[in-house]
Amino acid sequence: MSYPQQSSGMGTHPEIAEMRERLERTAASGPAIAVEGAILLAGVYAAISPWVVHFSGQPFITVNNLIVGITVGLIGLGLTLVPERMFRLAWVIAPLGVWLIISPWVVTATHSARAGIIANNCAVGAVTAALGLAAMGLTIGVARRGPQ
Repeated sequence: MSYPQQSSGMGTHPEIAEMRERLERTAASGPAIAVEGAILLAGVYAAISPWVVHFSGQPFITVNNLIVGITVGLIGLGLTLVPERMFRLAWVIAPLGVWLIISPWVVTATHSARAGIIANNCAVGAVTAALGLAAMGLTIGVARRGPQ
């Protein structure tokens, strides 16, 4: 699927068309599809993790993980369904992963959480941040390598 072309201005510039083509080619590659699926799974796990790890008695971190997980999952779903339009949002995933890592100390009422909550959020946050960086790297790598 290509982007709508404008009749005048930068939309008709040949480098813009070439950049769009490279982005669409990258979004359809095997590594990109694997990263998109993993992002979707990481988001779903982050959303359900309060019930998997039993965050009982910690309503703030439960809501935090649910919201961040749904956000990451929706971005992953968007990357999977329409990657040529959503690949520009891949950078949002890395900061959300970092937020998952630090949130047990920031969000909880006592600014401390149980070891299980901390371990869970550090693991899922690190995976999410790494997947966000991988998604960003796929786009940047193609832009620097040029057509093949």
